[in-house]
Amino acid sequence: MSKEQNQELLKFLAVYPEEKQKTVLWLRDFIWDQYPHCNELIYDNYNALAFGWSPTDRVGHTFCSIAVGRTSHNIHFGFYWGNEIADPEKKLLGEGHQYRYILVDDIKKFPKAYIKKLVKEAYANSLGKVKDPKQLHKGETIVKSISAAKRAMKKSPPKKKSIKK
Repeated sequence: MSKEQNQELLKFLAVYPEEKQKTVLWLRDFIWDQYPHCNELIYDNYNALAFGWSPTDRVGHTFCSIAVGRTSHNIHFGFYWGNEIADPEKKLLGEGHQYRYILVDDIKKFPKAYIKKLVKEAYANSLGKVKDPKQLHKGETIVKSISAAKRAMKKSPPKKKSIKK
């Protein structure tokens, strides 16, 4: 089972603050617990660490992902083909051709039930894109790319203090 195969991911996450790591790992468990038969594709890129789940080893079959920026302090929980799934509550951000996401800064505010519904639809949509059943893999963690050069981490902006009048 790939959920336990996390050494590479933990190494890539080590540059982030501990709270961000905890949130990312919680989101990872959230998906692995629902889709243990899928594959985790990891991309440690110049601007971000991104990893997503796919029934194959192809990025084009990815149904959901987590991205952690090096220059922003946001965590994206996204849908590779987000433009093709329903979002009745209009919680997803993004206006591009396909990717949609929700910003996650506090797991207590993460809409688990709603996102589970969207992930289920995104997974079915992803399976529909697989033309050859021989492409299906089961429960692997696959590091797809590691960028040698990485953008430096920005420090978190200081919290503003309220001024008493």
